[in-house]
Amino acid sequence: QERLVESGGGLVQPGGSLRLSCAASGFTFDHYAIGWFRQAPGKGREGVSCIVSTDNTTYYADSVKGRFTISRDSAKNIVYLQMNDLKPEDTAVYYCAAADNTQILRLGGFRYWGQGTQVTVSS
Repeated sequence: QERLVESGGGLVQPGGSLRLSCAASGFTFDHYAIGWFRQAPGKGREGVSCIVSTDNTTYYADSVKGRFTISRDSAKNIVYLQMNDLKPEDTAVYYCAAADNTQILRLGGFRYWGQGTQVTVSS
């Protein structure tokens, strides 16, 4: 059964860092792009970052460029999201999801989703 499990969320002060992990199982990890999304209370789900499996090309939302870094470890079937210089507006539930490499431009292209991990940035 296809499964994605996020971990690494928590409470951090503004300017702090967290590293989220997304552990994948039940599907061929190297055939899928992995994206990170977030959803703040009362807001829609927004794309944060994505890494494709073909050549590890990465994509970032403008709001996180220069602060977040996505990477993947194919030996462990894990994708990481390193988040630095966190801001209160980064507070959200963070989800990872898997999509065919050709389907990353639309939310509906992501077929497998994790349950999410809470990130709270507050002093």
